[in-house]
Amino acid sequence: MKLQLKAVTFASAIVATPIWAAGWTLESDRSHLAYGTIKKNAVGEVNSFTSLSGHVTQEGVAEIEIDLSSVETNIEIRNERVIEFVFRQAPTARLTAEFDMAKVAGLAVGETTTLDAASVLSLAGTEVEFDAEMFVARLSETSVLVSTNDMVFLSTEDAGVNAGVDKLMELASLPGITRTVPITARLIFHTDEEQAATASEATEVVAAAAVQGDATAGKKVFRKCSACHKLKEGRHGVGPSLHGILGAKAGQAEGFKYSTALESSDIVWTHETLSAFLTDPKGYLQGNRMQFRGLKKDKDIVNLLAYLQEEG
Repeated sequence: MKLQLKAVTFASAIVATPIWAAGWTLESDRSHLAYGTIKKNAVGEVNSFTSLSGHVTQEGVAEIEIDLSSVETNIEIRNERVIEFVFRQAPTARLTAEFDMAKVAGLAVGETTTLDAASVLSLAGTEVEFDAEMFVARLSETSVLVSTNDMVFLSTEDAGVNAGVDKLMELASLPGITRTVPITARLIFHTDEEQAATASEATEVVAAAAVQGDATAGKKVFRKCSACHKLKEGRHGVGPSLHGILGAKAGQAEGFKYSTALESSDIVWTHETLSAFLTDPKGYLQGNRMQFRGLKKDKDIVNLLAYLQEEG
């Protein structure tokens, strides 16, 4: 998480310079955020987040969100426990930053630099300030790479997650889990204009291919949803049950209090409407209360819809 924070910082710097005057968007498919843990003083493990999103405005304000439900520890029950107890079912962690562009202004294609970044991580009501050295490379006229130059460490105490780590130790009968977490990140940003050029085509592909998705892969994608939604009929959480969602009218599941925007809409959840909604929930229906920013990979939406269809 900390890593990303640094990348955000750099991204705001990019936008501030005249040579990179447009807004920038994080390319989730090529970006990577990982952290390590050590158990029993000897067993090291690498975990990661598979869903990241973010942007940098022309004014130099950068925001990056980590979909906490996308945590991948390579053990399903452990993913669920980390989401429930460590992240306290918060949907996302947010990183925001601004940066002095003087050190990167005029960076040409192929050139690199390093810079110190000061950023803020917001997680379940806790804010943590970090400093880190970032490596910056301009890959092309339309893309920039930002990565950690050195390893970054996050204190579980500062992040307010010690109680959750204690719970993991209890459930797994472990004598100890380290409370200082090493983090690394590789973040790639593209100009917003380049991203927008393919957005319409991607939505059409998703809608057309939904019924051909891989339900098994879709079950894994559903982890991103499971912190707020369940598939059992009538079982609501932060969000409504998704049982029988395909073919249902939006905002009508009994026993759940929907936003006025969703409840009063005339939307029927088909492959096409769900594809569009899952790509950009806020953009598709303004005023709805869903905090998730959307799935960024076409294949994830295709597979998720296949899973929802199979589960009924």
